[in-house]
Amino acid sequence: MTIYSFDLDPVSLSIDLSVGHIAELKIRESQRTLTPLHRASWVDDPNAVFPDGTPPNVKRLSGDFFCAPFGRNDVEEGPSHGWPANSAWDHLETNRQDDRLTASFRLQRLVMGATVEKRITLIAGHPFIYQEHSFFGGAGAISAAHHVMVHMAEGGDLAFSPKQAAQTPPEALETDPERGRSVLAYPAHTENLAAFPLADGGMADLTRYPVGESHEDFLTLLEAPARSLGWSAVSRTAEQDRILVLKRPDLLPVTMLWMSNGGRDYAPWSGSHTGVLGIEDARASPLGHAASCADNDLTCSGIPTAFLLGEGMRITLRQIIGACDQQPGEGPLKDLYEEDSALSLKFQDGRIRALKYDPAFLAG
Repeated sequence: MTIYSFDLDPVSLSIDLSVGHIAELKIRESQRTLTPLHRASWVDDPNAVFPDGTPPNVKRLSGDFFCAPFGRNDVEEGPSHGWPANSAWDHLETNRQDDRLTASFRLQRLVMGATVEKRITLIAGHPFIYQEHSFFGGAGAISAAHHVMVHMAEGGDLAFSPKQAAQTPPEALETDPERGRSVLAYPAHTENLAAFPLADGGMADLTRYPVGESHEDFLTLLEAPARSLGWSAVSRTAEQDRILVLKRPDLLPVTMLWMSNGGRDYAPWSGSHTGVLGIEDARASPLGHAASCADNDLTCSGIPTAFLLGEGMRITLRQIIGACDQQPGEGPLKDLYEEDSALSLKFQDGRIRALKYDPAFLAG
């Protein structure tokens, strides 16, 4: 394992180069240091025991990682979520120019014949990391996703850019009651995020987390059309902060939510992986690489699920992750929008708060 760390106030960041995961993210605000991303407890446990065949992305489960393909890897030989989430990266260089610092990395393996590079930029005074992943060359088609994970000690509120629907795949993550449990209905579909069907006939409010006790669940949010900014916001109750994840909906038209709240009884999860929410901005089918490259329920609705690779081509995906504290009286978050040099947070009572931000990054 090799950890590469870099820092530009107010952000410090560490990358686990053995798998490309963000090992740690800290954001300093006033007298506080916010730690928005999750790291599985077994990563730092030298006595952790893993079943045979446990992929590296589970053994080193941390922060955020890049999936290519997303989920089942059934076109090109490789582990679930692909080599970018499971194999080593090289640090290429770190450049400091004026008020910006950019660290660059390259995956040691190819993906569908393509070279994959990661660039993460910090900007002085900004409570965000600006990250991009690029494919150079290759052949065929590839699905892709970010895999941001947050932990909530006592749950929290969720807010999203407008979505046209939420849906679960044909089967639950855990179908064997001897191994785990899921509580959502599979398959199910709703346009109302506050009323998603449960397996027992009830309804779950997807704007609150968790939606139940001792469960492992997965669903896909479909971005509303004609939006220039897609976003997810987690307002954590115990931690009293807000975690913000931003994307371009035309490139990453779905956001998948992985709800890991003690619903897996087998190692290394062992019922103790609780309060974790994955926010997975993607161009992918949840059913895997082959399904993403073929006609599926999403493509039939006009939602792309893969990128076409080609000699001499470069495909770049960008995403922003940040955090701020919750200030007294702000109440629930209603909307986010970009301005000249700020990201504005609008609350239900009409109050607006601005964070230092670079809107040109996602537009680039």
